[in-house]
Amino acid sequence: MDAAFTAEQDEMRRTLREILGKRCGPDEVKAAVRTAAGHDRELWQRLSAQLGLPGIAVAEEYGGVGCTPADLALACEETGRALLPSPLLATAALAAPLITALGTAAQRSALLPPLAAGGLTAALAVPGSALSTALALTGENAPGEWAGGGRAGGVQARTGEDGGWRLYGEVAQVLDGHSASVLLVAAHTGGFARSRTLLFLVREDAPGLVRSRQATLDETRPQARIELRDTPAELLGTDIGTDIGTGHGSGDGAGDGGVLAALAATGRTAAAVLAAEAVGAAGQALARTVEYVRRREQFGRPVGSFQAVKHRLADLYVHVQAARSAAYYAAWDPQQSGLALAQALEALRVTAGEAIQLHGGIGFTWEHDAHLYFKRAAADELLFGPVHRLRAHAAHRAGLFATTQEKAAV
Repeated sequence: MDAAFTAEQDEMRRTLREILGKRCGPDEVKAAVRTAAGHDRELWQRLSAQLGLPGIAVAEEYGGVGCTPADLALACEETGRALLPSPLLATAALAAPLITALGTAAQRSALLPPLAAGGLTAALAVPGSALSTALALTGENAPGEWAGGGRAGGVQARTGEDGGWRLYGEVAQVLDGHSASVLLVAAHTGGFARSRTLLFLVREDAPGLVRSRQATLDETRPQARIELRDTPAELLGTDIGTDIGTGHGSGDGAGDGGVLAALAATGRTAAAVLAAEAVGAAGQALARTVEYVRRREQFGRPVGSFQAVKHRLADLYVHVQAARSAAYYAAWDPQQSGLALAQALEALRVTAGEAIQLHGGIGFTWEHDAHLYFKRAAADELLFGPVHRLRAHAAHRAGLFATTQEKAAV
């Protein structure tokens, strides 16, 4: 394993940091999240055109940059530093890999180029608060009971009189769902006895689609409630089997097993991206805190000169650096991304909490910039964790707590 970054990666990091440093300060972030889109559209278009940000991990044949998910993770470390509100995670880390893995040739050709160019955004909608389970981060996603299990609730799909698919139901928490141009909706079909989970494409202007932005703890992660009322939808792929191994859709991956496997594979990549993003946020929260205690004086000397403060900052530095190492390793080997995400989310939570403490009385005011990092830490753990379940599932997959008989069977 060569852990050194290439010259191209260093240049991408430098350019992205320079752009975000000028356009994505705390005041700009607060202004952007309160727009109708929930992000700065002009900045998003610039990042798409100048750096190809949403298409970093999309194949060149579909208009992408053709880099690896590790490059996307590296870029997201920088977006995490700035707490950039954007559809990058929902589009590039969740939707695009699923379309690549499951979509037909026509669907990939129609959707991936505009997604890579930034002109089209996408969001993944799974029922309830089960996103981490659907992506197999905190538990196994088979047989898809997280999507409703064919019972009342969740989203149901059936064929209409015209032979097309129709969706019914609602999804309460859809990341960037209020502004996405296309939704990937997980729905059950086949009734209770033979229920299966499939993915469907729903366009933003589809009849019967109602979207409403929700109030969230972290405004930089906007979420929406999606209601589907006899809404026409297009099956992602074709319902005749699965072929996930190559990482490229073959047009036959919409079967239940193929969908669950694709969601799990997407979850591993997304976890590596999220870990890098959390590390970037934690590192910046620590840097801002160090800068503050250097300037803030108490009893005639800088607060940062007190030994107790130095010890707390040193502990935070170890937390962040350990999480960064884990995130970089996960970018190289996504099989380890669950543990890396747990460590990164924990590092962000601890660092953000300590940042508030070390800022003193001003840090406890809800409007202070330190709370942006605290809210991101809390919201990400609610969406993709919690940390103890991420670790427990990783331990289960590794067989750490398997009995002797279970190990022998394997």
